Amino acid sequence: MGGWVTVAQALSLVVLLAAVYRPLGDYMARLYSSEKHLRVERGFYRLAGVDGSSGQAWQSYLRGVLVFSGASMLLLYLLQRVQPLLPGSLGLPAVPEALSFNTAASFVANTNWQSYSPEVTMGYAVQMLGLAVQNFLSAAVGLAVAVALIRGLAGRNSSTIGNFWVDLTRGVLRLLLPGAVLGAIVLMIGGVIQNFNGFTTVTNLLGGTSTIPGGPVASQEAIKLLGTNGGGFFNANSAHPFENPSGWTNLIEVFLMLVIPFSLPRTFGTMVGDRRQGYAILAAMATIFTVSLAAMTAFEFGAADGTAGSMEGKEQRFGIAASTLFGSTSTLTSTGAVNAMHDSFSPLGGMMAMLNMMLGEVAPGGVGSGLYGMLILAIITAFVAGLLVGRTPEYLGKKIGPKEIKLASLYILTMPTLVLVGTALSFAVPGIRADIEGTSILNTGLHGFSEVLYAFTSAANNNGSAFAGLTANTPWLNTALGVAMLVGRFLPMVFVIALAGAFAEQGKVPASAGTLPTHRPQSVTLLCGVTVIVTALTFFPVLALGPLAEGLQ
Repeated sequence: MGGWVTVAQALSLVVLLAAVYRPLGDYMARLYSSEKHLRVERGFYRLAGVDGSSGQAWQSYLRGVLVFSGASMLLLYLLQRVQPLLPGSLGLPAVPEALSFNTAASFVANTNWQSYSPEVTMGYAVQMLGLAVQNFLSAAVGLAVAVALIRGLAGRNSSTIGNFWVDLTRGVLRLLLPGAVLGAIVLMIGGVIQNFNGFTTVTNLLGGTSTIPGGPVASQEAIKLLGTNGGGFFNANSAHPFENPSGWTNLIEVFLMLVIPFSLPRTFGTMVGDRRQGYAILAAMATIFTVSLAAMTAFEFGAADGTAGSMEGKEQRFGIAASTLFGSTSTLTSTGAVNAMHDSFSPLGGMMAMLNMMLGEVAPGGVGSGLYGMLILAIITAFVAGLLVGRTPEYLGKKIGPKEIKLASLYILTMPTLVLVGTALSFAVPGIRADIEGTSILNTGLHGFSEVLYAFTSAANNNGSAFAGLTANTPWLNTALGVAMLVGRFLPMVFVIALAGAFAEQGKVPASAGTLPTHRPQSVTLLCGVTVIVTALTFFPVLALGPLAEGLQ
């Protein structure tokens, strides 16, 4: 029965996503292509001293991304440190320095890793002015970088790739804000709470007392999912009934995570003038998503007919099928939200969550980051295919020379380096290993290794989910994971924006009889193969030390 539930939920999700794919994708293409500015947008430009009508070279665009993100991180850090002085602090103390750094890095990098229990650590002011605001801004930054790469591929002999401040403002005001308002209303109808009640003491069924936290949850829940952020208002995240009350709200939350990433290929195809290219990217994303979901579901049921399976760590109101759908969606995007505890998944089910992130979160990935990650893989695929047939590699009429392939390769190498080096240092340095094994790891042996591997995989991929058996609020993990989140987010952006500039400066190579088409099924299959092979070759040895070995025991 569980398998049929999964199929029904997946089909419902496909119908919803198909219904919005074209209108939302075309809307985003118009949004980032229009030369008209809203009055409120012009007001922001005047306040910031920005000329919204002028384009930027890739160096200026990159400076905008880095300066804005750095200022955002500093502001969020300061908000946490002065929390007792802010209204709506609920009497909570200032967040410690190391945890403030980790949290600021996490939310600015769109990771939303939480080494704390939110409801007893962050007051309403930090939740709303700090965390929720960054949910909008970090997602808009990811969208801006993706659009810059699209412009680079679509442009001809251009020295500019758009204006970061315009792209950022439009992403927030025209897309994320109205979408989050609509999503919050739907979630409130479904029972997600929205109040400022603080902590309420009630008499429970046993005659004792319980303290129930309240808060503006629906408004934060909507952008947490729509922006593929993932940080929960409560420690249990979307497994908490105040964040995710029922089966149909669970499906809506999955839809919110996927709706922008799965619509962006349409935006890409429209902006480059060949919608077949968008369909090809969409097909690759959907293929990987479907295979991953099927594998995780099979591992969690434990039997092909769905008659077995463990409910450990899963909510009764969702069951196994809805838990694997949510878990696959969360780790294949950069959301990191959970409605079940991934640490309680079977060894191979947990491995699938890790593998989803190790793919680079490109199926469909985070808001913006999934598309530019898949486009980087498409460029590498076109390079490999061009070499195989003895032609100068090109993608969408743009030549892939030494400069372009070096930038694409550096992008691909960044995340695995962070994951493997961070995990290795955690166990290779005696002092760090003693601290981790003594205070952080709940489970010893293979699963304990998997907990640390999962943490660095999540941080470097800007996902934010965790094997909850790991206590990460320690000096080493707060610092190391914070650095991994920042480098894993912004160093790849450097390579993407530089690549956008390199492509924009080129002209278009006319298509000929020998041009290798990149929109046909063969190209989609090759793209899926390159995505999986790059991941498998990099991470198979470390997976064999953790979840694979545990699953074979």
